Amino acid sequence: MLTLTLLVLAFMLIIFGILGSVLPALPGPPLAWAGLLLFFFIPGIEMSYWLLGITLFFTLLVSILDYVIPAKGTKKFGGSSYGVWGTNIGLVVGLFLPPFGFLIGPFLGAFIGEIYHNANNPKGALKAAVGSFVGFLASTFMKVFFCMILFGILLYKTILNWGLLNGNVFGN
Repeated sequence: MLTLTLLVLAFMLIIFGILGSVLPALPGPPLAWAGLLLFFFIPGIEMSYWLLGITLFFTLLVSILDYVIPAKGTKKFGGSSYGVWGTNIGLVVGLFLPPFGFLIGPFLGAFIGEIYHNANNPKGALKAAVGSFVGFLASTFMKVFFCMILFGILLYKTILNWGLLNGNVFGN
């Protein structure tokens, strides 16, 4: 029963990690990595410290870059922190406006944030909003891609250890 519980929790954490790569309230890569870590607590699964260490390093790197990339994108296009905050607020609001709110919200949020910051320069606000949005998309893609890699590792390790897992879960 412990094996099944840990296996289900590991997959749930990875799935929440993938979702968290898109949703601003959940820390995607750390959740996904926690799922991978949980998998190695299943009795009989050989602990791979190298795999955990390398994936932890990349989890930390991706988590740091998640803050750096949107800010750099905004700054590169002449924006301010108002554009970055507008992107995040727009994302949250956009989640409640399917199907395209998820994409339109961050862009409009960045634009409104930049207009609020400097109402005399709508052209600059539009340029900064584009930069903030591009940074947001790049960061989101990076997180989803990384979490999918962690999902692939978990799936591979599950298939590799299926005989052991099958015996522990179903008592065969």
